[in-house]
Amino acid sequence: MSKVITPQQAAELIQDGDRVSMSGFIGMCHPQEITYAIEERFLKTGHPNNVDLFFPTNVGDGTDKLGMNHLAHEGLLRSIVGGHWNLVPALAKLVNENKVQAWNLPIGTLSQLLREIAGNRPGVITKIGLNTFVDPRLQGGKMNDITKEDLVELMVIDGEEYLRYKPLKIDVGVIRGTYADESGNMTMEKEAAFLDALAMAQAVKNNGGIVIAQVEDVVADGSLNPKDVKVPGICIDYIVKGTPENHWQTYMNPYLPELSGQIKKPMNQIEAMPLNARKVISRRAAMELSPNAVVNLGIGIPEGIAKVANEENLPGLKLTVEAGNIGGVPSSGVGFGSATNPECTIDSPAMFDFYDGGGLDQAFLGLAECDKNGNINVSRFGPRIAGCGGFINITQSTPVVVFCGTFTAKGLKEKIGDGKLEIVQEGAVKKFKNAIDQITFSSEFAKKANQKVLYVTERAVFELHDGVFTLTEIAPGVDLQKDILDQMEFTPKISKDLKLMDERLFKDEKMGLQANS
Repeated sequence: MSKVITPQQAAELIQDGDRVSMSGFIGMCHPQEITYAIEERFLKTGHPNNVDLFFPTNVGDGTDKLGMNHLAHEGLLRSIVGGHWNLVPALAKLVNENKVQAWNLPIGTLSQLLREIAGNRPGVITKIGLNTFVDPRLQGGKMNDITKEDLVELMVIDGEEYLRYKPLKIDVGVIRGTYADESGNMTMEKEAAFLDALAMAQAVKNNGGIVIAQVEDVVADGSLNPKDVKVPGICIDYIVKGTPENHWQTYMNPYLPELSGQIKKPMNQIEAMPLNARKVISRRAAMELSPNAVVNLGIGIPEGIAKVANEENLPGLKLTVEAGNIGGVPSSGVGFGSATNPECTIDSPAMFDFYDGGGLDQAFLGLAECDKNGNINVSRFGPRIAGCGGFINITQSTPVVVFCGTFTAKGLKEKIGDGKLEIVQEGAVKKFKNAIDQITFSSEFAKKANQKVLYVTERAVFELHDGVFTLTEIAPGVDLQKDILDQMEFTPKISKDLKLMDERLFKDEKMGLQANS
């Protein structure tokens, strides 16, 4: 019997009350054809309803036009477990209106959880998430008032604290690849990452569920190199052939061969960043890079560090992104997760094993809100749900963590040049606050782990010194009181050795950076 079905037939396989897991990372590897079909069926028939949605990371473009936003209909969903939410505002709206139960948990741990479910093990037992909002002593990752069930529990093993992320039964898994043969063997050679396709398929099959794969084309049995097959046919029940418009490699482009290893793009074609606050922050952060360091760059301003490193010809760095790419230059914006000229691509659960185990030397992440203790919030701002993504996995496991962001937000205008910085218009939103909505990074955990932690902005640099949030550098041209202290809701400790930031940061020419030894 043929495994090939239409998107509409795929949607009909989902029963009321099923838990559905869907793959994807912003725009990569998402079975858009099937997502549309599920929405279409629900709007016509009211089915499936009361679905429990599970996704390690989010799929969307920040509007309601793409990705999982098309599943954001009252009645279609009963609950959502997700790792990142910033690009699925339609789903977040349901959460804020208490129309679905919802949890936000680290994407790395959710990816690993799929593998634990596949192996019929008791969940993920890890230190990741301790002292953050996913710790059950705080919020347990619950996102609204109607969410009551504890998906995370505190454990003590050999006198040390751990969290257990509980396994969930998944009824339907929906994944995406490049080609599938008639037996269902699926390759992913044109995808920009592999994500957790294999772990998801195995988790669902070993739970007695069904797995549906959207592919670019179906080929005859025997056509595929067995070493190119990422998900075996024994784990795939049905195949949907996608249309080109619903099978983009990323939301950035339909297909770029340099993202999936088909070609190598000359690196001198990558444009340098204009001189602005973002570049200043990226440059100052890049000054912390060590030779031959294995590095993770987060989404947002930290993405600029890759461009600075390329512009400055910093040798030997191994840039990684949590989607599974190692080497090359990570993409930004809606292409985040992919990389130009990656030298290796591995599955997401394996990447997070590497991260969680301390494989990274340095990590550069975003700075959205910071309190007087140096705790960081990047996950929730009142009604706006961004989600923790891989932030918790990465920041709690890396010996050197550098947070990167502008000093204020919304309307900041600056003048940069001649080795100085001038604040022309201050941002309306202060980032350094007395209290933050959630703790996504715990300075208490960092102190216990003896991490080196920096906070880099365009006008100031802070560090955790023995657990104390301390101002260590200010930009030439700014006023300490007016431009820094008056723009904070608390007064930090000021280093006795307060320095000026390097004036080369503020000049429109190459800095001549060299990686720190």
